[in-house]
Amino acid sequence: MPPTKVLITVKTYPTLSQKYDELVCTAGFREDGTWIRLYPVPFRQRPYHEQYQKYQWIELDLEKNTGDFRPESYRPVNLDAPIRVVGEIKPDGDAWHMRRKIVLNKVYDNLETLISEAKDKSVGTSLCVFKPGRVLDFVWEAEEREWAKDKLESLRQLGLFDTVGENRMNVVKKLPYKFSFLYEDSNGKRSKMMIEDWETGQLFWNCLQRHQGVEQKACADVRKKYFDDFAKTKDLYFFLGTTLQFHNVAPNPFIIIGTFHPKPILQTRLF
Repeated sequence: MPPTKVLITVKTYPTLSQKYDELVCTAGFREDGTWIRLYPVPFRQRPYHEQYQKYQWIELDLEKNTGDFRPESYRPVNLDAPIRVVGEIKPDGDAWHMRRKIVLNKVYDNLETLISEAKDKSVGTSLCVFKPGRVLDFVWEAEEREWAKDKLESLRQLGLFDTVGENRMNVVKKLPYKFSFLYEDSNGKRSKMMIEDWETGQLFWNCLQRHQGVEQKACADVRKKYFDDFAKTKDLYFFLGTTLQFHNVAPNPFIIIGTFHPKPILQTRLF
């Protein structure tokens, strides 16, 4: 297939894979407005000029990921091939008018409808934009603080995280907390859904540094951003995605993989 242009809207927090080293799940929109997932992408191993940002257009050669049944899942033909950044959609004001034209073409607001589509093998929806009816809270819970030893050992054997050499790269820090939204959909169905956005994790580390290592203050600041700011003052949407492992088995296979949070568009009265 010819090179594919993708508008990046999702980058999840890096995870460790015994097969592909350290990975970031990337997703976004093609030029026709349809979703696409790029996996695997060894993002932090790319040259700096290839480490694309959200709302940049990238271009690369892709093929269907035959190890992933989800229809939106593709993979780079060659993991070492260059990733070309070919454009960007800037905020153009707080309401993000240009971004809205691509992101909000199809929006779900009923969780039961969405899960039904995901379980339907003829549809298999695994990525979407979702509008919560009401956000109730944003919470955090303690997690394991270190990566599994078997994954770390596999990476050391691959030589990715050698302690010497010009290509040395440190293992990404594991987040010690899991962050989640509590919300209702348009039918009043309540859900608790974890968020795995890279920006959420980075915000935690930035707040932790600012608070000189006091974790509860850092978590409270993350909540302030996502609940007091995004949920209360912005026009908040979730980017939802399923995990391959649980797509067909979990009652609700979706997690939040990013947020879309422009300011509301104010309606003016003519009279």
